[in-house]
Amino acid sequence: MDHWQTARYRIDLTRPRVMGIVNVTPDSFSDGGKHADAREAIAHCERLVGEGADILDIGGESTRPGSSGPGTAEELARVLPVIAAAVGMGVPVSIDTSDIRVMQEALDLGADIVNDVRALQRVGAVQVVAAHPSAGVCLMHMRGEPLTMQRAPVYGDVVADVCSFLRDRAAAVRSAGVDADRIVLDPGIGFGKTAEHNLALASRQREILALGYPLLLGWSRKGLLGQLTGRPAGERLVASVAAAVAAVAQGAAIVRVHDVAATVDALKIWSALTPARMG
Repeated sequence: MDHWQTARYRIDLTRPRVMGIVNVTPDSFSDGGKHADAREAIAHCERLVGEGADILDIGGESTRPGSSGPGTAEELARVLPVIAAAVGMGVPVSIDTSDIRVMQEALDLGADIVNDVRALQRVGAVQVVAAHPSAGVCLMHMRGEPLTMQRAPVYGDVVADVCSFLRDRAAAVRSAGVDADRIVLDPGIGFGKTAEHNLALASRQREILALGYPLLLGWSRKGLLGQLTGRPAGERLVASVAAAVAAVAQGAAIVRVHDVAATVDALKIWSALTPARMG
C-alpha cells in the first residue's frame, strides 16, 4: 500500500516516513521527565517538526517494562494541551494511547492517528476508531502488559505468532468498518520479547510485510540495541539510526524515533544511494 489515510492527511508512503516521539511522561525509559511539562512538550514538538518529522506521536502513558500507567484523568491532563498545539504544526498528529476516552478526546481535538500498543483490544476501542470517518490507526503486538511483559516471554515461533495476532486484529478492525488504507501494523519490538525474539522479527520482517499492510517499526533506543552495543539508552543514537535504516531497507514504511534529525539525514543518504530500493 502506497499511502496511509489519516484524519486530515493522506500520507504518501512511497518514501520512508519518520514519526517523532513526544513522551509527555515522567518515567519513559529513555527520556522520562524531559518533556513532562506541557510547554516543554510543545516546544519539543516544534523542534521535531523543524528537524523533519513527518508525524508527531504524543503519549502520556509510559509503556516501558515494569510500568503500571497513569489513570485516565492524569493521561488526559498530560496530552490534551500538547495535542491542541500540535495539530496546528502542519504535520499529522498521533495519539499514543490505549485509553478509550483519551482516544476519543484526542480525535475530537483534531488528532489524525490512534497508535495503540494494545491493538484496540480494550472494550470500545475499535468502535472509537471506526466511528471516525478517516482516522488512521497503528495496531501493535504486545505480549502481556508493560508491568509484566518482560518476565520470560515464550513463543512457539515468534514471527508466526506476531503475524497471526496482527492479521486477526486488522481483520477485526476492518470488520468494524475501517478501510484497509487506514491501518498500519507494528510488530512491537521490545514489547514482551527477548533479544532473540526481536532479532527474529528483524531478520524475517518480510513475513510481516506479507500481511499486506504498511509497517511501522520502533527500534529507537530499545534494550536490544544496548545489549548489542553495551551503551545506555541515552547513548544509542548511532545504533538507533542504524536500526531504523535497516528496518526501512527491509520494507518498513514508517520508523518511530527519538532522534529525528539524525534519522532524517540517514534516510536521505540511504534513499540517494539505493534508488532501486526494495519494498
